[in-house]
Amino acid sequence: MGSRRSSTRSSNNTLWTILAIVGGPLLLLLLACGGAIYWVAHTFTRVISNAVASASNLEIQDQDYAEARSQFQTRLLRHGPAPQRAPPVGPVRGATEVEYPSGNLRLKAWMTPAVPGVRKPAVLFLHGGFSFGADDWQMAGPYQYAGFVVLTPWLRGENGQAGDFTLFYDEVNDVLAAAEYLARQPHVDSTRIYIAGHSAGGTLTLLAAQASRRFRAAASFSGSPDQDRFARTNPEYLVFDPNNLREFILRSPLAFAASFKCPVRMYYGYQDAYFGPTTEHTAQIAKQHNLDVEAVGVLGDHFTSVGSAMPQSIEFFQSR
Repeated sequence: MGSRRSSTRSSNNTLWTILAIVGGPLLLLLLACGGAIYWVAHTFTRVISNAVASASNLEIQDQDYAEARSQFQTRLLRHGPAPQRAPPVGPVRGATEVEYPSGNLRLKAWMTPAVPGVRKPAVLFLHGGFSFGADDWQMAGPYQYAGFVVLTPWLRGENGQAGDFTLFYDEVNDVLAAAEYLARQPHVDSTRIYIAGHSAGGTLTLLAAQASRRFRAAASFSGSPDQDRFARTNPEYLVFDPNNLREFILRSPLAFAASFKCPVRMYYGYQDAYFGPTTEHTAQIAKQHNLDVEAVGVLGDHFTSVGSAMPQSIEFFQSR
């Protein structure tokens, strides 16, 4: 497939200003209408996604994501921990703290206790934000209640752990390392490992599903498909050279939408106008390559939509 690029970055900014002024209030009005909201809001987002496609600074890559990663090394301009500082937290009831290796790092994770003699399917759940808290474990509760083993890893630079924060690059290595640790557990069915995550975790979910064939299926909740949009508007996360577009490309699931290696559902809230259009656009490209990838809009915003989407993701995982 060829590349898509905007003529200037100013047109990109202008588009998003218009969407913020017009699209946000319109979506709120639609939410108040009930009934036809699903069809109307979905159609609205698809229209906006086409506008987003024409304004994207990213090139849609022909190269496989795993291959691209093997040929690239990020160059950090700033070294240090994750930007959201939080102290280590002790495990809550129903969670066992474990350690998993990622390269030369030893990182922590919370895991549901083993049931002797029983092997279950498992969900690797990736938390939102850039630090781990007990509320992240609670968010994954529905997967536990549905009968899945759950492992929620802390990533490099989080909660006082070693390693440099790289914003969706070296953290992918941690995610894949956590998946391998999960697959080796005697109470886990290694042929039925799924991956899911919210926000920052949703972004890493998509990248991991493009980087590895380990997962039976993947579900992201309000992930960020395009870091050229997200990171440039959040400069506190820009730890790499912002003048090197390749750095943004290798962190953007949208750029490698043809590389998904398992069925994927990308959920977003109809009130989450920031990520909805790029999510739809990513799914459109994946489906053009005959991949089982869908963007699914649900009621709610960046946070409240998870409650509507997670039951759908459980049904999706169970069907696979």
